[in-house]
Amino acid sequence: MTTREKIRLGTRASALARWQADFVAGELRAAGVDVEIIPISTAGDRQPTGPIGQIGAPGVFTKEIQRALLERRIDLAVHSLKDLPTDPVDGLMLAAVPKRGPVGDALVSRQGYLFGELPEGSLIGTGSLRRRAQLLSARPSLKIRDIRGNVDTRLAKLAAGQYDAIVLAEAGLMRLGLAGKITEVLPSKIMLPAVGQGALGLETRSDDDGTHEALREINHRESHQAVLAERAMLAMLRGGCMAPVAGWAHFEDDNNELHLHAVVLSADGGERIDLSLSGDPGDPARLGEAVAEELLAAGAGELIEAARSP
Repeated sequence: MTTREKIRLGTRASALARWQADFVAGELRAAGVDVEIIPISTAGDRQPTGPIGQIGAPGVFTKEIQRALLERRIDLAVHSLKDLPTDPVDGLMLAAVPKRGPVGDALVSRQGYLFGELPEGSLIGTGSLRRRAQLLSARPSLKIRDIRGNVDTRLAKLAAGQYDAIVLAEAGLMRLGLAGKITEVLPSKIMLPAVGQGALGLETRSDDDGTHEALREINHRESHQAVLAERAMLAMLRGGCMAPVAGWAHFEDDNNELHLHAVVLSADGGERIDLSLSGDPGDPARLGEAVAEELLAAGAGELIEAARSP
């Protein structure tokens, strides 16, 4: 099957989403494919205040784009992979993952304090239960408050003194040219990333062979394998992107094994289950499932369920 002559690419309209869409479009154009970018508004974009979990998550940033795919108004969706639910959508598939960007979480501190230097009682802004739980696990004396809005809005709230520090994805700051705002990239022993963090997910219709063929040129095999392991773990945990679950799969230089590190926490960070396993990169989903099985045996299901309760 020959590659499509033109691909209609759907994306959210935020600055970061447009960067991601422009990046993918540029890669495809370099491979000789014509691309039209089509902005799509999502529930998460239309309600920029209040906790994300109150909007009707999961999928607050993805469902409208997926609907446009199924209705054939677009041919390709570009997602921040950490926002894409793991539940399969009939007729759609994760067709490609470009080379992954930085996976870390970045502390942006108003007064320049590193994480370990923040005074007791400092107010930290994050909309992520995963981040909240890990921050409190490391430093229970901190105060955590929800924060919403795009990156610029969150930085403005910090500058206005509403928070002492905020935590944002390192990749997003880098992609927006805001690396200079980073006070510290939090080490993984303090903050494991969200499943899929730093990666872009390119979603298509399952039967669209022409678009699949075009995407092969920009798929990064190792990144794709890593996120498949992470997403298989999250799917088996039934955690969803809002749960206090973190996972990072990666290759190490000394061998060809895929390593998956994971943590599940209570909402207040007081309880945590850490696990690391390695496996065959040829079957990343099995590695993710093996990690999930051990986490569940250790009580992860109870922590996730308790975190969902009011």
